[in-house]
Amino acid sequence: MTSKNQLKHIGKFLSFVLRHKPEAIGLTLDPYGWANIDELVNKTSRSDEIKHIDKALIQEVVKSSDKQRFIISEDGEHIRANQGHSIHVDLQLKPVTPPEFLYHGTATRFLDSILEQGLKPQQRQHVHLSANTETAIAVGQRYGKPAVLKIKARLMHEQGFDFLCF
Repeated sequence: MTSKNQLKHIGKFLSFVLRHKPEAIGLTLDPYGWANIDELVNKTSRSDEIKHIDKALIQEVVKSSDKQRFIISEDGEHIRANQGHSIHVDLQLKPVTPPEFLYHGTATRFLDSILEQGLKPQQRQHVHLSANTETAIAVGQRYGKPAVLKIKARLMHEQGFDFLCF
């Protein structure tokens, strides 16, 4: 059994590679963000970051992620990150009609900028919103003292903003 700290460390590494820099280990993603797991294992084992990784350990990381950061293909041969990409991939998100309100978690130090300029995806492809305040708080506290913005999602949708979901 792998420790929680090891799983977290490997999860962060997978996030880095699958969301931001696959080229850091010489990995190629398809246009939809999928990586072949055998290739990922092979290239990771040659990197300086993580030496001992295999398919079972990757599956354990995916299963242990309470935030559903990754998904493994139905055939078990490919993996991709579900969200947060800074590189362009087509996640095949579907347009949805949102609930009346959604929530955006951030750190208090970013509030002035957000209130002045609006929510922006920054280095990501999309602005991420949460269905509840608990999740938004958890997201916000990763960057400091959390703040939660209540978004009039249904009204925005009616005004022409697109909302996408898996």
